[in-house]
Amino acid sequence: MELRHIRYFLAIAETRNFTRAAAQLGMGQPPLSLQIKDLEEEIGTRLFHRIPRGVELTEAGMAFFEAVRTLPDQAQMAIQAARKAGKGESGVLRLGITGTAAFNPIISESIRQFQYNYPQVVLSLEECYSSALVSGLEEGRLDAAIIRPTRILTDNLEVHDISTEELIVALPKGHKLATREQPILLTELRHEPMIMTPRALALSLYESIVTACREAGFDPVIGQSAQQIVSTLLLVSADMGVSLVPKSVGLMAGRGVVFRPLAAPVPKVSLSIAYRKNSTLQTMQNFTAILQQVALQY
Repeated sequence: MELRHIRYFLAIAETRNFTRAAAQLGMGQPPLSLQIKDLEEEIGTRLFHRIPRGVELTEAGMAFFEAVRTLPDQAQMAIQAARKAGKGESGVLRLGITGTAAFNPIISESIRQFQYNYPQVVLSLEECYSSALVSGLEEGRLDAAIIRPTRILTDNLEVHDISTEELIVALPKGHKLATREQPILLTELRHEPMIMTPRALALSLYESIVTACREAGFDPVIGQSAQQIVSTLLLVSADMGVSLVPKSVGLMAGRGVVFRPLAAPVPKVSLSIAYRKNSTLQTMQNFTAILQQVALQY
């Protein structure tokens, strides 16, 4: 039994006439009669009684009609759903975001445009540090991730740069440098406890900070560790040290924390999108295209 048999049967059941049904279907009556005969043989019972002016459904025909009347519409809906999914217009996109990237206007604007253009796609966000997001990609738990690129990347992943951000210094509100109008020299922080995310969790940011300090002629004083940017700023506000953070983090107003620019040469960190090589997931490709277009505007 094929879907066309269902359509033929429904046309006859609704018109109660083989001739009118054949005209409606755009086919001859003899071929239609043969198709219904094949259907009845497959089912094993008669579906129609012939009457002087046409046909009527048998009890078996009425039962069959109730069971299959919505199948053509369901099939059409299934076809449309498959086509939308194939174009990335529906489905789910599992997107990972490293904590500091959440403040970057490129990311928020890309998400806004993606949801506007693809409202039927469910965007599932997971915030974590870059190394965990890389693992999520390799294990198939994530479709794409916004990360700080590091040496832990493998050949299984495709990585595209989005932007490069300068680092700025986060200071306690009462710090002696908090009211400084001029950019702060990195060497002025040489004796300050530096609040950082552990190297194992945020290798790129950690090494960028340490390298910048060493190039300025000193090793940073490693203070308290914090796994997330919110925790970092909390410790800064508690006067437990200072921290170097991506410039976009400075857009977040925080009580007890002051953000100040650094003097040249200013250390920078990169932001990238990563996904599995040879991935054909259309939702991911659509998001990546929007992300790259938005990045060109910043």
